[in-house]
Amino acid sequence: MAKILEMPKLSPTMEEGVLSAWHKKEGDAIQVDDLLAEVETDKATMEFRAFDKTTLLKILVPAGSQVKLGQPVAIIGNPGEDVSALAAQAGGAPAQAPAPAAEKAAPTPAAPPATPQTAAAASPRPVETLAPPAQRRPPVEHVLDRTAFPAEVAEPSRGDGRVLASPYVRKVARERGIDLQGATGTGPGGRLVPADLETMGATASAAIARMAPAPVPTLALAADEARPLSPMRRAIARRLTESKSTVPHFYLTVDVDAGELVKLREDINAEIAASGDAKTNGDAPPFKVSVNDLLIKACAVALVAVPECNASFTPEAILVHKRVDISVAVAIPDGLVTPVVRNADQKSIVAIAREVRELASRARARKLKPEEMTEGTFSISNLGMFGIDEFAAVINPPEGAILAVGQVRDVPVVEGGAVVAGKRLAMTLSCDHRVVDGAVGAAFLAELRRLIEHPLRVLTG
Repeated sequence: MAKILEMPKLSPTMEEGVLSAWHKKEGDAIQVDDLLAEVETDKATMEFRAFDKTTLLKILVPAGSQVKLGQPVAIIGNPGEDVSALAAQAGGAPAQAPAPAAEKAAPTPAAPPATPQTAAAASPRPVETLAPPAQRRPPVEHVLDRTAFPAEVAEPSRGDGRVLASPYVRKVARERGIDLQGATGTGPGGRLVPADLETMGATASAAIARMAPAPVPTLALAADEARPLSPMRRAIARRLTESKSTVPHFYLTVDVDAGELVKLREDINAEIAASGDAKTNGDAPPFKVSVNDLLIKACAVALVAVPECNASFTPEAILVHKRVDISVAVAIPDGLVTPVVRNADQKSIVAIAREVRELASRARARKLKPEEMTEGTFSISNLGMFGIDEFAAVINPPEGAILAVGQVRDVPVVEGGAVVAGKRLAMTLSCDHRVVDGAVGAAFLAELRRLIEHPLRVLTG
């Protein structure tokens, strides 16, 4: 009997995923445990395998689609079954109902009937306009006694720079923004009359237009590229936001002498090369131990010495772990993952180096299993290979601390009163203050400094 196949939970933290590829097509027979599809989750690319012996009758979700837990992705059953009803059921989600009328904008109430009084109050006042020259009355001084007005109105220009214009002409000029200074009108004695304002206004507008700067061309901005959030990027955003919002971080930084550590690394790699263990298959570079591998081992030994730093917070109690499982931050194209080196305190440096290399390779190929990226007790994030001197990292809950490591720097140092060449390494410990107090974090860094500056203790630790 045909049935709908839903998206299962493929990892402990999975809430949604991208169905990146189908490995079966419609009509294919399916055996138990056959690979049906690959799904990109918040952690890695997971395999979606069959639970029944059946036939893939219809694919409901094309490759590349974002799917949520429990969402129908396919229909399986016996060959030749009619699946039209199931397909309609799987894709028949009701459309969102329109907003109720109460939520829509209320109509504007009708205005009351206008009375003669209200109509008069609402009507705009007529704009005063200038009559054509033929219909204008003669100038004031032609019909009135000149002694009734100021000299600037009644008397002709005396050549002293005063403007001859009536109060009305001055008022209209102010309203139109026309400067009358130095102007000579067409009226008697050079008096300005309303008709002159028309000409002066047009001339001023043309002059302003000539003086105006050329229009600045609109800046054409290149279109932004929108990159949809992948399940991993969504998970990173959610977890780091929760970490910085809910975990009280504080930071401790030390700058240690890394000269002996670098020398030990060179001696170990020389021994590996001499023994022939550095050879690898294919085109992979020769195997070498890195400074980060040594630091993983040093942190593991220091955590055994200061177990209060190897702890996690819960609402009921602080869990002090009896295992030392180091999470190692690995950058991949889509974000960041943290594969875990289990029981790092019990492994040799070479074994740690080989394991980290293998985990990082599978992380970049998105082939890590969920259990290989969870249940760490302490984290290390190293950006030294990118030329970073010092930084602070965000804690990876529920772990209680993370160590941020910069590059080994060549710097002048003072030894025995003389300045000599030295190698320094800056490290910052981010602590969850609910778990690790300042004195505990300082004790851990003091032990880690002792191991780095005397690295043979790391080998025997």
